[in-house]
Amino acid sequence: MNNIPQIKLGIVAVSRDCFPESLSVTRRENLVKAYCEKYDENDIYECPICIVESEIHMMQALEDLKKAGCNALCVYLGNFGPEIAETMLAKYFDGPKMFIAAAEETSENGGLIQGRGDAYCGMLNASYNLALRNVKAYIPDYPVGTARECADMIHEFIPIARALYAVQNLKIISFGPRPTNFLACNAPIKQLYNLGVEIEENSELDLFESYNNHAGDERIPDVVKSMEAELGCGNKKPEILSKLAQYELTLLDWIENHKGSRKYVAIAGKCWPAFQTQFGFVPCYVNSRLTAMGIPVSCEVDIYGALSEFIGTVVSNDAVTLLDINNTVPSDIYKTDIEGKFKYTDKDVFMGFHCGNTASGKLSFCEMKNQMIMARSLPEEVTNGTLEGDIMPGDITFFRLQSTADAKLNAYIAQGEVLPVATRSFGSIGIFAIPEMGRFYRHVLIENNFPHHGAVAFGHFGKAIYEVFKYMGVEEIGFNQPAGMLYRTENPFS
Repeated sequence: MNNIPQIKLGIVAVSRDCFPESLSVTRRENLVKAYCEKYDENDIYECPICIVESEIHMMQALEDLKKAGCNALCVYLGNFGPEIAETMLAKYFDGPKMFIAAAEETSENGGLIQGRGDAYCGMLNASYNLALRNVKAYIPDYPVGTARECADMIHEFIPIARALYAVQNLKIISFGPRPTNFLACNAPIKQLYNLGVEIEENSELDLFESYNNHAGDERIPDVVKSMEAELGCGNKKPEILSKLAQYELTLLDWIENHKGSRKYVAIAGKCWPAFQTQFGFVPCYVNSRLTAMGIPVSCEVDIYGALSEFIGTVVSNDAVTLLDINNTVPSDIYKTDIEGKFKYTDKDVFMGFHCGNTASGKLSFCEMKNQMIMARSLPEEVTNGTLEGDIMPGDITFFRLQSTADAKLNAYIAQGEVLPVATRSFGSIGIFAIPEMGRFYRHVLIENNFPHHGAVAFGHFGKAIYEVFKYMGVEEIGFNQPAGMLYRTENPFS
């Protein structure tokens, strides 16, 4: 994937002048050693400057981090720490940052006399000063630990930092207005700018012109070969591949020509109804291929859906998908394939579906087909191009970031799984199971007016995504609360 940043996190030790500087430096060295022994040493950079009650030290450390190419920061309280200088560093550093603190090692040989750092105390002052300066920083649930424990905290922060940095350098490219009657894909623009996201809105005509200009592109045969290899025996519509290849090249070239100052891109496209009659196919398979490249493409000009997908892609370092929270599981499937075999009630399960936009690597099997729903009102030959198959079973995280109509950010996250149960249906589709889904559906999704699209990451990434949303300032983050934990709107007498 070439649309995901690499994080280089600079570790800066800090020291209060009435504490031994050597204590903080030694603890920093031990932290770096512990990280390199367990994780990738390329993730981190050890800043040689220890900040000791000095703005000059702070400026020196900041310059050193810039020269080293650091795009994330860890302020490490090896002892109590200089609350002013350390928080000034966080304020002036341009990128995501975290604060952690050293635990005491031992009481032996005067370890709690000359070797006591009091970072446990200093973290309180650090957090107080961050608030005074309106500086956002990630602080772990329990931010004080040994070298090995702090190394684990940094490792947990890496995907969070990756997402935060990526969003601040993201451009979302959209094509066309949302389809008629799809008010759910309304996208208030203000919060995109608040998050640092740029948006480029284009007409379908702009895209159509570019597509036509790619007719006869000499690269088309190579893309067709790539598609044939990917589809294998699922290549049921070979006659459409050259058009799909032409469209894929159109999108990739558009990205390169319109990325501008931004490093990363996501796309929100209008995929119906005029697309079929003018382009002569559906874009689903191409959307799936770009998503597999790390370039999420949302359907139906769902701009916040594209943003959600991108966050999931960057956190998981893997392809995601965007699905409708679509339909209930029929009782016959539940009784024969789920009841007694899995721990879920009939209200915990549902089907997640979209026409054919999920990457082939996330499907148990796949075939290229036509879009059956569109073919009910259009000639079948212009509805070819979906990638259909059951979504592979395994852990998933279902989530979405959304701006409300009055420009407030809210979000939800729910962890669950895709069951190894045949769907007996069409499209990119799977049977999803989320504990207490019925209550979550009513008291989070409906109560908070979320649209029907949800992003799906393949694995359990709820902890990291939650921290990303919290760092961004999301006002309310809903989740699938366990039984016995009432939602604000839930009737306690039900």
